[in-house]
Amino acid sequence: MSDKQKLNKHKQPSLLDALAPVFALIAMLGTAVYLFSSDSSSGANQIALILAACIAILIGYKNGYSWNEMERGIIKSIGVATGALLILFTVGSLIGTWILAGTVPTMIYYGMQILHPQYFYAASCILCAVVAISIGSSWTVAGTLGIALIGIASAMGLDINITAGAIISGAYFGDKMSPLSDTTNLAPAVAGSDIFSHIKYMTWTTVPSIIIALIVFTVLGLSADVASFNSDLDNTLLLLEETYQPGLHLLIPLLVVLFFANKKMPAFPTVILGTLAGAICAAIFQFDNVVSYVNEDNLLPIVALIKGIWIAMFDGYVATTGDAVLDNLLSRGGMSSMVTTVWLILCAMTFGGVMEVTGSLSRLLESILALVTGTSSLIITTLGVCIGANIITADQYIAIVLPGRMLKIEYQKRKLAPVNLSRTLEDSATVTSPLIPWNTCGAFMASTLGVATIAYLPYAIFNLVCPFISASYAYFNIKIQPLDESLQLTEGL
Repeated sequence: MSDKQKLNKHKQPSLLDALAPVFALIAMLGTAVYLFSSDSSSGANQIALILAACIAILIGYKNGYSWNEMERGIIKSIGVATGALLILFTVGSLIGTWILAGTVPTMIYYGMQILHPQYFYAASCILCAVVAISIGSSWTVAGTLGIALIGIASAMGLDINITAGAIISGAYFGDKMSPLSDTTNLAPAVAGSDIFSHIKYMTWTTVPSIIIALIVFTVLGLSADVASFNSDLDNTLLLLEETYQPGLHLLIPLLVVLFFANKKMPAFPTVILGTLAGAICAAIFQFDNVVSYVNEDNLLPIVALIKGIWIAMFDGYVATTGDAVLDNLLSRGGMSSMVTTVWLILCAMTFGGVMEVTGSLSRLLESILALVTGTSSLIITTLGVCIGANIITADQYIAIVLPGRMLKIEYQKRKLAPVNLSRTLEDSATVTSPLIPWNTCGAFMASTLGVATIAYLPYAIFNLVCPFISASYAYFNIKIQPLDESLQLTEGL
């Protein structure tokens, strides 16, 4: 049978068909959170996603889709996430070798002396924003500075949930405003605008959002209880000095990652090089620590060194400083620590793949678009559609591309400049992706920072505020650029 004949056999899914798997997923995820709380991402959410995918598959069969067609959709969807999965595994190795090498302990050591606890949250947000603008990657910022800032917060007795929110807020602000960012290039490409007009236009929503976030983090920091900070500081610093001999030379792996990221090397090889730099630093500067960590007298020291680095890369590092809090903080990393996250992403992409290939996702988008009555409702609808796509497809790139392609014509019909669409795509799809536990971004942030998505979500202030700022602009018709003005601007450049 030809592809055309197969296509003719397919029935357009009804709105009920499209909604059934989504409602089932929402019900099951709600139940998972109720029963397992923040541990729901350790397995309960995965089961909910797979069962919801099974419901979508049954509806696909009803509408004439074969298993082979749906399987190809699943494989294609998982293929989109393959790059993210590879990065996840390598970040696990990077964390393991960086702790073993003393890189993370050194960042914690100096950070505790430089960052005052009352301004720590706001300072963390600013630091992550500046670095993310310079390298264009929120993931790299979280995987390097982020893990150190979480460590500093924990050692200071500050709230790691708020710290994670500050890290993510700063990282995603910087990611959005950087011309080196993937999403910042993707959104205008889909919408038909140029990148620098896109960035300029985004400042109207992102700058107020980050200002609000910084105010909130400052207030949270000033209200934090830091009475025991000074008494615990000296003990923690002493333990770090005795165990890892912190020094600026141990920051070489961090500089390696930042250098290659700034040169726009892809994330996967950049993280690999950072991991290898950590391994080399461990071999040179922490030789005795690595050998004693393996604790096998029958092995030659060089063999024990190789084994210790190898263990850190695949199974992480276990600290034995004698301080329970510090040991818990530095016992992390390894590829094995990312397995649950990868499992979550695979299940989410399976659900999203079935929804897309059976036409259910398109049906939902068409139904929502039918509710649009004017410019304000179009932009607000775009925000909602992109957030919904983040939830259903579990990937921010799909959440940018799919709604962007479908809505581009509607923006043209309503004589709206492409920058309106590109900005709205970023104000929704990009910034909300780390707020969804099974989204590739949410799963990455939770695994890398060691803080559950549900725990840091209330404190990812920038990510929460930005869509509302964008919706407010649309509702009050502020900075909505007509198509003619956009054309004149382009001609004048």
